Amino acid sequence: MAKDLRTYLDELLQKFPEQLKVVEDEIDPEFEATAIVDKIENDVAYPGFPAVLFKHVKGSKIPLLLNLHGSYDRISLAIGSDMRNMVEDYASREGSGIPPTEVPSERAPVHEVVLTGDDIDISQLPFLLHQELDAGKYITSAATLSRDPDSGRINAGIFRHQVQGPKQLGFMTNPAHHTSYILRQLRDEGKKMEVALVIGHHPAMLMGAVAKLPGIGGELDAMGGLLGESLEVVKAKTVDLLVPARAEIVIEGIVDTDPEKVQNEGPFGEYPLYYTRIGPMPWVQITAVTMRRDPIYVDVFNAHREHLVLGALPRMGSILRRVRQAMPTVTAVNLPLYGIRSSLFISMKKKVDGEPKIAACSAFTVDPILKHIWIVDDDIDVYNQDQVLWAMTTRFQADRDLTIMPNFLGGHLNPVTYGYHREEKGPMETKLIFDCTKPAPPEYFPQMCRIPPEVLERVQPHDVLRDYEPGMKLTNG
Repeated sequence: MAKDLRTYLDELLQKFPEQLKVVEDEIDPEFEATAIVDKIENDVAYPGFPAVLFKHVKGSKIPLLLNLHGSYDRISLAIGSDMRNMVEDYASREGSGIPPTEVPSERAPVHEVVLTGDDIDISQLPFLLHQELDAGKYITSAATLSRDPDSGRINAGIFRHQVQGPKQLGFMTNPAHHTSYILRQLRDEGKKMEVALVIGHHPAMLMGAVAKLPGIGGELDAMGGLLGESLEVVKAKTVDLLVPARAEIVIEGIVDTDPEKVQNEGPFGEYPLYYTRIGPMPWVQITAVTMRRDPIYVDVFNAHREHLVLGALPRMGSILRRVRQAMPTVTAVNLPLYGIRSSLFISMKKKVDGEPKIAACSAFTVDPILKHIWIVDDDIDVYNQDQVLWAMTTRFQADRDLTIMPNFLGGHLNPVTYGYHREEKGPMETKLIFDCTKPAPPEYFPQMCRIPPEVLERVQPHDVLRDYEPGMKLTNG
């Protein structure tokens, strides 16, 4: 059977049944679902920060799945990996894309129910009010598809969509993302934009939607690479797009690109963990809703751990793969979780002075949201923030090793980005490169203290360590 949300849940329950909890009681969609997930994050009674399936959300007959992507264990499982190897495995799979396979509508579970015209009313879906000051209910988990007018390739991205009516959704995209380039070009050409919002599928599909690929489009191929098989797609009912055939729900619609056709949107809790970006935005006029007969609505907990984890692994894999193309001496990368996608650690086996800056600049071109990059030697574990801090303290001098680059396009949702006039809010920011590497050979640098590796290899603590027992003498006398 082709992979989808249900095959993934079967695998998860077989291997880690404790990683899915079920709520049978009726839950209020306004804050109660997110409050439950928030409270179990650090509760020792719920190790692994499990996903939660809410069977009965007030006002809807459709169950809601929250926090599926809230741990690296679960999303690494989705690509057949584990936490130790997930970035390398993601990079390999993403770089080995598999083209999608089109299937007829009658073989597409997402077309079991088709709503058009007067039958459209998205209020039947279990939308949540997530954070205290969010402007309303939002779709947070949709892979939004659109078509590049030049190449015809289908592009994907994950954006927030405010529920503005039974047939209308807000449409807020990052100015640096490819979807925004499609929107701006269609606006210049005076054409409308067709979109499809895909909700609920195998986590590899959602991760592929945020892959950082060269050029516009290609995410459907990347999804196939991450799945390890061709993604089944089907022609949408009312827009000229191919959509994942085994999705739970797809919302099709049209965006009027006329700059005057906008509506105030926000605030909304975003990945920097602040409420940001309030202003006029386009909207999606819904033309169809298709779904399975018994769909599961998948939601992502915004401005919370799930939001950060889901955004981190795809970016790390994309950055590792593409930066290595420019600088093969790069050995590993890490986006520390609360660096909110903007702080990056890179390790490399430096051969020539100057290589670290090439690696950093390559990373900035892969993901404009990156703001601060630390480059360390390959003897530093980039997943150990203490080691990175130690390398910065002992191998870095700001007057020589810090590079400051103002006026770069960046993460517009970060509260401190600025516009052309510095006092104005805008999408620009100042990038920093911290070169925390030792001088390249043959320059001398003191050796790092360590126990001889052969002794570490030989000694096995579990062979000699014993628990202290009452009455045990602590001296040999």
